[in-house]
Amino acid sequence: MSKEITSRTADYAQWYNDIVLKAGLADYSAVKGCMVIKPHGYALWENMRDVLDKMFKDTGHQNAYFPLFIPKSFLSKEAAHVEGFAKECAVVTHYRLKNDPNGGGVIVDPDAKLEEELIVRPTSETIIWNTYKDWIQSYRDLPLLINQWANVVRWEMRTRLFLRTTEFLWQEGHTAHATREEAIEETQKMLEVYATFAEEYMALPVVRGVKTANERFAGAEDTYCIEALMQDGKALQAGTSHFLGQNFAKAFDVQFRDKDNKLDYVWATSWGVSTRLVGALVMAHSDDQGLVLPPRIAPLQVVVVPIFNKDVAAQERINNYANELIATLKAQGVRVKYDNDDNARPGWKFAEYELKGVPVRIALGPRDMENNVAEVARRDTKEKASVSLDNLAAHVIDLLADIQSNMFIKATNFRNENTRKVDTWDEFIRVLDEQAGFVAAHWDGTPATEEKIKELTKATIRCIPLNNEQEEGKCILTGNPSSQRVLFARAY
Repeated sequence: MSKEITSRTADYAQWYNDIVLKAGLADYSAVKGCMVIKPHGYALWENMRDVLDKMFKDTGHQNAYFPLFIPKSFLSKEAAHVEGFAKECAVVTHYRLKNDPNGGGVIVDPDAKLEEELIVRPTSETIIWNTYKDWIQSYRDLPLLINQWANVVRWEMRTRLFLRTTEFLWQEGHTAHATREEAIEETQKMLEVYATFAEEYMALPVVRGVKTANERFAGAEDTYCIEALMQDGKALQAGTSHFLGQNFAKAFDVQFRDKDNKLDYVWATSWGVSTRLVGALVMAHSDDQGLVLPPRIAPLQVVVVPIFNKDVAAQERINNYANELIATLKAQGVRVKYDNDDNARPGWKFAEYELKGVPVRIALGPRDMENNVAEVARRDTKEKASVSLDNLAAHVIDLLADIQSNMFIKATNFRNENTRKVDTWDEFIRVLDEQAGFVAAHWDGTPATEEKIKELTKATIRCIPLNNEQEEGKCILTGNPSSQRVLFARAY
């Protein structure tokens, strides 16, 4: 099966698509620009969702759900917001179909036109802040810490499975606070939640930073982000957290009375990650044989494959030991499967589980049982070892932790080796074209220069890293003074 996967060096984009399709993560849909998330891909998303959901709740947030449809007038209330999303909106204009009297099938009933068009949710700030107006009257109602898990629609012309689709799954947090300081603290706290999740569960090192004015979320005063580097040297925005100021509170007249009984507008944040994180996992860790998944979020962490011969007594010994092993591992929270299906040969199973990225594979054969050992293979390095049956469960637990750590170290080393400082325009172009990766360079701070660099190179400022060192220099394009380096890259 791995022979059907295009190599990364031959065609990285095709390699990515091959893995997503052949590893059973997703499939193309009859609806252009949309995808079908298959069980293996959805199980991976569920694991990510469950971890994040607990992290949100541990920081005081609650889940709610808001409508998929948003009245068009709501988007008009915050000018920057509507400008940012206007070109991506799907619009509902009618509420009924009817049979074509001319026999042409089903048509839109022209008499069923909506009085006000509805926008299919591209993001939920407007519908949520219209609701918050009724929920918030006093400082006693604050902070209001709400998250929702939902789907959104942003009409995309060029789509890629998981990375950019017309419809995708995500979570969006929307919080309201009594002071500017509290809202900024919330924005930064949630950024750190995302960064912790990426690094500790996805084994994905990220750069924490703030976006430039050109790259901010529409309607935000500041957008914080985590940026990751993929194996082809392109960056991927893995999560964002926005400080919205009082913009949406003013647009929807959300005011509260403080402890001195004075009326003021609340301060807002929003933050989100989406199913593009599944795409990030594929591109950051996988190889030419298929998926490589971090154990902490892999749908299946361990698979046990028996290798039977015609000796019935040997088969029984293998089955008995395997069942005991699986019970021991499950008791310790390991997601494990015993694949004793006799419709497929062991070699086919090995290739299948390698393709799907299962972190640990255990093979049990009659000769292994006689020698009191099992063959244990790890997916990340493809190393195999004979391990005593007496110590197998403990070995597997330690191995899963080692794989998780090793994947993070490997990805971090790759990121560090592909982050380069440059000081001249020629060097900037050469590194982008020949080596890619993150490029730390001086920029004069103007949107015009940022746009010109993007126009000339297709590279964008991914972020201004948090806790950035102050360093006097000259802008790579204009030569104007600069006080710090920013992080450039071509990106998804």
